[in-house]
Order: sequence, then structure tokens, then C-alpha cells
Amino acid sequence: MSQYVGATIAVGIFDRVGPASVGWLRVVGAAVALIIVARPRPRQWGRRRLIGAAVFGLATAAMNVFFYLGIARIDLGKSVAIEFIGPIAVAAVMTRSRRNAAALALAVIGVMVLGGVEIGENVAGVAFILAASACWAAYIVIGSRVAVGTSGVDGLAVGLAVGAIALVPVGVGGSGPVWGSPLLLMACLATGVFSNAIGYGIDQHVLRRVSVRRFSVLLALLPVTATLMGWAVLDQAPGGADLIGIALVLAGVVLQERDAADADLLHE
Repeated sequence: MSQYVGATIAVGIFDRVGPASVGWLRVVGAAVALIIVARPRPRQWGRRRLIGAAVFGLATAAMNVFFYLGIARIDLGKSVAIEFIGPIAVAAVMTRSRRNAAALALAVIGVMVLGGVEIGENVAGVAFILAASACWAAYIVIGSRVAVGTSGVDGLAVGLAVGAIALVPVGVGGSGPVWGSPLLLMACLATGVFSNAIGYGIDQHVLRRVSVRRFSVLLALLPVTATLMGWAVLDQAPGGADLIGIALVLAGVVLQERDAADADLLHE
């Protein structure tokens, strides 16, 4: 829920601040909040650990900007369903079986249904969401290593600080209205607190306790949550084709979940 509270705030201010700038400020807000909470100690950060956190932060920051550029053009629930191809691909790669092939097929067909609805007028929007999807896959794989190699939240804090610095050329140009409006600045930074500091902070704790495969399938809740939030807050009612596409994606997730559960039982 926290993830998409931040997203609904962002959509509400896109008419005053560009999506790329809101995405940058989202990363800035999250980095500041997490550094205050985690207080990472420089002495504990070797070169390898710092590089890992930096790559994680860059992937996460890029995911945020691509996602906001996408949801500025496509409804929130539909965007997350398309973006979910990243996590389901990670889950499928981690557990190879015929059931995985079927799961991926369903997810890809669902993405094609959702993307096909938009491709005529929103080629850029679909492209941005697919780019965010690739970054989401990287976020999961790299984030699991950062979670295990650090206390979790401090690695996220350092990574997002690096990401915030890297995004300055992308975000600062369209951020002018923010600096003359404290409320607008607070709204932009709040997207980072809700979506990144809280949402990703929880992710880091979970990634220290479950496998990457299991984590990826647990993310199946997000397309449903995003659709409900978009409908309730943004009045983005899903159409029939949207629901079919989302259902196909989630059907693929259900198959993947069953395979992951079977694999865990065999492992035990």
C-alpha cells in the first residue's frame, strides 16, 4: 500500500512538476530519510560493498524515473501489471521447469494484452514501463546481495544517495516550481518516504529472510494493489481488456508460486 500511496501523490503533481523531476526528488527524499534512520558508518564500508550498493542505487533510481515517466502516460494499475514481467522473469529463471515456461507464457501474453491496448497512442509509455521492468529485475537480484551483505537499510540508504546524485542532470532541470512551493517540495519528497524508504526498506528486510525466487512471486500482490489504489484514489477504473491482461499476468504468478512452493518442499 505504501508503494502506491507514493505513486498516487506523484500522479497528482505531474501537471506542475515533470515526472523525471518528481522521480529524482523521490530518490532524494528517500535517501535523506534512510540516512537519518540507518546512520551508515563510513568505516564499515569497503570498496566492494560500496560498489554493490552504488549499482543497486543506480538501478533503483533509474527504475523510479522510468516508472514515473510511464505512469504519466498509462494508468497506474496497468503500468504495474506490465512492469511485473521483470519479477516474474526473475522467478522463472531461478526455478526451471515446464510449469515455469507456462507461467512465463501467461505473463508475457498478459503483458502483450495490456501493452497492445496502449501501443497505438502510448508507445513511449509502454517503453518506459518495460525499461522500469528491466530495472525492477536488477533491483531484486542486486538488492538481495546488498540485503545480505549489509544490515539492509543502510545499504539501501547509501545506494539511494548515489542514485540521487547520479540523477541530478535528469531531474534538476524541470524542478523549478518545487523550490518556490514548500508544499509541493514536501509532496515530492513524501513520494520517496512512502514508496522507497518504507516500501524498499521492508523489501530489504524480507530479502534477508526469503529466497529471491520466493520474493519475486510475493510481489504478485503489487499489480492488484496498484489497480485498487488507482481506482480508489485516481478514478482510473480498469476496463475489460485491462482486467484480462492483469488476470493473465497473475495466473502466471500463481503457477510460479506453486512451483516455488513445491521446490521449497523438496529442498526441505
